[in-house]
Amino acid sequence: MKKLIYLLIILFLFSACTEKEKTKESKPKNIILMIGDGMGLSQMYAVYTIKKDNTNMARCKHIGLVNTSSIDDLITDSAASGTAIATGNKTKNGHICVDKDGNKYTTILEIAEEHGKATGLVATSTITHATPAAFIAHNISRGDYEGIAKDFLVTDIDVFFGGGKNHFAKRKDSLNLIDSLKARDYNIVFDVDKISSIKNGKTAGLFYDEHPPKRSEGRNDFLEKASLKAIEILDQDEDGFFIMIEGSQIDWAGHANNQEFLLDETLEFDDVVGKILDFAEKDGETLVIITADHECGGFTVVDGDLEKGTIKGHFSSGNHTPVMVPLYAYGPGSEDFCGVYENTEIFEKMIVAFGFEGK
Repeated sequence: MKKLIYLLIILFLFSACTEKEKTKESKPKNIILMIGDGMGLSQMYAVYTIKKDNTNMARCKHIGLVNTSSIDDLITDSAASGTAIATGNKTKNGHICVDKDGNKYTTILEIAEEHGKATGLVATSTITHATPAAFIAHNISRGDYEGIAKDFLVTDIDVFFGGGKNHFAKRKDSLNLIDSLKARDYNIVFDVDKISSIKNGKTAGLFYDEHPPKRSEGRNDFLEKASLKAIEILDQDEDGFFIMIEGSQIDWAGHANNQEFLLDETLEFDDVVGKILDFAEKDGETLVIITADHECGGFTVVDGDLEKGTIKGHFSSGNHTPVMVPLYAYGPGSEDFCGVYENTEIFEKMIVAFGFEGK
């Protein structure tokens, strides 16, 4: 009888150790957060139809629905929603990672840095715009682009690519933040075609004076080049990395009620999702999260043909709407992103995935 009890104890301990090891192995080393600004379910389904059931987002098997409202409005803006995702805290529309009194919230990017991880941001807007700013800056006004640019020098971010050169170089206060970045040993790149020459080290790519143009009007494959180069650099850190990649102009197309613009930007975003998922699949230690900060345009697919890959859409608004947005997750820890939840829980789930909880 005693032998049986000892055997059961040993089996129990072995099982517990195995489960602990499984849990350890299921935690990602890296997190890639991809935000399609303004990209609701209809935008995603339009791409699903056009690509004839071959969307990259659909490669993810773990899916959630996310509520996007801000603390003071049913309809959020990108500053408040970005803050919720980046910090786990709701705030007022227009605020960047501060509460209603201006007190700072700590972001997932800052926490990742504290734990020794490399960090990065990529956007097809100015890098100082609301969504990327929400991961690195603290400001009561999303429109204070020059103030937000200064916050890039407060952190130790490793890579950032986007527009907004003038917010660093041609400022009202006459400060030259480009020189400040150089003094902090950043590689400075102003031409997206030249980033291929950068192999390592902290890198700031400011490729446009203000916002980049539409993809169809000259931005071309910037998002893919910038995203893959950023990941290439960050992946050299043995402790892993965190990066947020934004397809910014899906939102602008929604505001403009421009279906052609909307579909082109969303198609590009999904193409880049495919490249990122390929990396994650090969790497095996990367959690990829794909979502939106809110829907924009009240876009609806009212007709189409799946065999021909065509759709007919309709806009019901020129602004953001309060509908929930989908979230797709892939890789270790992705199963925890299923369900219906607030956008603040994305932050909480990332903290748990990284194993930062309680530290």
